[in-house]
Amino acid sequence: MRILFVAATEFEVSSLKSEVESLKKKPDLGLHTHDFGLLITGVGMVATAFALGRKLATNQYDLAINLGIAGSFDRDIALGDLVEITEDTIAELGAEDAETFLPITQMGFGESNFKASKQLSAIYKGQSIRQASAITVNTVHGNEASIQKIQQRLNVQIESMEGAAFFFACREAGVPCLQIRAVSNYVEKRNRDAWQIGLAVKNLNTFAAGLLAQLQQLP
Repeated sequence: MRILFVAATEFEVSSLKSEVESLKKKPDLGLHTHDFGLLITGVGMVATAFALGRKLATNQYDLAINLGIAGSFDRDIALGDLVEITEDTIAELGAEDAETFLPITQMGFGESNFKASKQLSAIYKGQSIRQASAITVNTVHGNEASIQKIQQRLNVQIESMEGAAFFFACREAGVPCLQIRAVSNYVEKRNRDAWQIGLAVKNLNTFAAGLLAQLQQLP
């Protein structure tokens, strides 16, 4: 199998990067049946879609896994917790009609909702990870009125800046995909003192190390 890990920044997957590089340096004695790669795309939908599209246009992969930190609308999800994103929507893709938002699907110009095509449970036997829905945005929410408005419209749990673009690129390339996020903050008025980025990154990389070890054992 050829498996590609995808992240927006190296910071989010620093430990995983070291492990993947270490695997590539080991001599091939016929023991390694899987090839692992790591793609750092840059932040945002445009960077993700371009970098991943270019990668998948010239390389074949059996699985792509998006890893990163994210914000949570759902206060029942603790800071630092991991979630498996099964459905992701480009929240801003559409048009305003006075106080009404018209999704691009309703306008008949395309689609904005994308889904994972692989379940984590199919490849990972470890800690139970909660499944969640997400939106992907260009501007992360930090205003009470806009937060309430987006929740009334889409009622999702997680917010990132890349997830839906990752799902889209993988779908277009025919590559099975899944997305894992670690919650670093709640979606609220910007409050850096309450963020738990270090904890989220630590938990994400600990999970990724366990996942990598299990993937190496797949037939």
